[in-house]
Amino acid sequence: MASTVAALQTPTPAAKPIGGMSRFPAYRPRRLRRSEALRRLVRETRVDAARLVQPLFVVPGSGVERPVRAMPGVAQLSVDRAAETCRQLADQGVPAVLLFGVPEHKDARGSSALDPHGVIPRALEAIRRAVPEMLLLADVCLCEYTDHGHCGVLRDGEVDNDPTIERLAEVAVAYARAGADMIAPSDMMDGRVGAIRRALDEAAFPQVPIMSYAAKFASALYGPFREAAASAPAFGDRRGYQMDPANAEEALREVALDIEEGADIVMVKPATFYLDVIRRVKERFAWPVAAYQVSGEYAMLRAAAAQGWLDEARVAEESVLAIRRAGADIVITYFAGMLARTLR
Repeated sequence: MASTVAALQTPTPAAKPIGGMSRFPAYRPRRLRRSEALRRLVRETRVDAARLVQPLFVVPGSGVERPVRAMPGVAQLSVDRAAETCRQLADQGVPAVLLFGVPEHKDARGSSALDPHGVIPRALEAIRRAVPEMLLLADVCLCEYTDHGHCGVLRDGEVDNDPTIERLAEVAVAYARAGADMIAPSDMMDGRVGAIRRALDEAAFPQVPIMSYAAKFASALYGPFREAAASAPAFGDRRGYQMDPANAEEALREVALDIEEGADIVMVKPATFYLDVIRRVKERFAWPVAAYQVSGEYAMLRAAAAQGWLDEARVAEESVLAIRRAGADIVITYFAGMLARTLR
């Protein structure tokens, strides 16, 4: 490899002029761009449906498919509709879904998240029955379940870290017991990965992996999600526990802590605005890396495509290609189903 690089850096004798043409080097990059077959043959990075995860929002009821105004093409789904959607996704080649629950009842401690008959346990059971091969990832956070919209238990108006991670560990075990293949804590509490890992192991679920939202930034791109998950904070914001968008070095420290605590996969969220962080995480740790192309990223592209300013299918694929090229092994995206159909 070194000799090849050296050869490319060393000037080569110019080819003899042909007719009246200028002299050219022996290597002409355009040779391998002349056809789609050639381009595919030497393509360095690929968007593969097998690496995509589709987020789904599950709500109480039956026969419910409630469109999310800020996310065209995305809807809140009742358990039966979620199971049907998963069957369609599996047929298209999407291997995994990330489930978010929107409960009927909320309280200050997010008690509905622990209900064994709650919306996520019922969705896990129904999807497993309908699509046994689907990989089921369960988001673990309390923001969808609390009446105040914050990601944990409050004390004096702030999220109290240690009682919150105890609660999250209980939720993780409940979801594993209901059939989740992977637990995905998104709360950004300190120490929650270790607490969840210990709880899963003690409950006889050592085989259930953890995909941690290791570097989750306090981004302005989450607005549409909060409509979809009914999780907007009733007061204040989440900058006291989510990361400052300015801090890349801190992101590496967060990832290191989660790996030390037992994370099997680490996530960077959002994706497109944080490609540099994805690259640094992959290069520093050589760990499985997921990236979440969040609701705002999706909504912007859909809005531009609706105006006719962009080719939606092409720009969706290119955006995910950029995330993969930066180093993400797994891409969580609302475009997963559409991309899978396009790629086929």
